Amino acid sequence: MSTTNERAELTPKEGFMTAQPKRRRLEVEDIGEVTVVNFTDKKILDEQNIQVIGEQLFSLVDELGRRKLLLNFSNVEYLSSAALGKFITLNKKVKTAGGSLILCAIDPQIYEVFEITKLNKLFNIQKDEQAALQAF
Repeated sequence: MSTTNERAELTPKEGFMTAQPKRRRLEVEDIGEVTVVNFTDKKILDEQNIQVIGEQLFSLVDELGRRKLLLNFSNVEYLSSAALGKFITLNKKVKTAGGSLILCAIDPQIYEVFEITKLNKLFNIQKDEQAALQAF
């Protein structure tokens, strides 16, 4: 009888582990030479999510050799400072690889954080995706 109970406890955990649709934090689309990245989460706050986002962004440069990256923030309402750290690292990676990174469609409240931290000087930030695509 105890094996039945153990099995019943294991199944939901296994199901939870395998059913991880949340792994897709980014939607990536190529428009010409530019790789456009849209964030699927409205809130980029959780440390684990930020880690996954960072790995996925870094692999675009390190593994897939993408050199022109456009990060579209139109879906993002909240952003943590840890996420900003990942974007700074990504910017360094892209520049080291001879490429460029542009950010666009940043919520005014989030943009305020970029201004306060002077990151608006570090990043090329455009109003919308169309303007960003023309900026490459």
